[in-house]
Amino acid sequence: MVKILIEHIVTQKAPLPRGHYAQATKANGFVFVSGQLPLMVEGDVALPEGLDAQVLQALSNLREVLLAAGTTVERLLSVQIYVSDIENWPRVNALYREFIGDPAPARTVVPCAHLHYGAQVEISAVALCGDDVLSEN
Repeated sequence: MVKILIEHIVTQKAPLPRGHYAQATKANGFVFVSGQLPLMVEGDVALPEGLDAQVLQALSNLREVLLAAGTTVERLLSVQIYVSDIENWPRVNALYREFIGDPAPARTVVPCAHLHYGAQVEISAVALCGDDVLSEN
């Protein structure tokens, strides 16, 4: 029988959960990051003004959770982006590309009518953590 250690990640540098979930769960060389809304760390439920600011805040929250788990955006394997208006997708994609860089991880984009707190974007992800080496290909 193989025993798998599961670690729940908590960082004060990203918004703390407002429900029954972990910011991320780390297990078996992977970290699974819960959906990161563009909530600012300070304040109760504070969203930045405008699409660009919300996308960059959600990405920043994602990065902080990854760092707390001992990994980085360069080790992302899969990203899921939920957008409240698909018309915003070209701008979201441009900001995402600039923030994440190349090579890009696998990604899913999900248009949805409403996101919590009226956010325009939410981002969840899976990343590699531990001693695994990324391919140069």
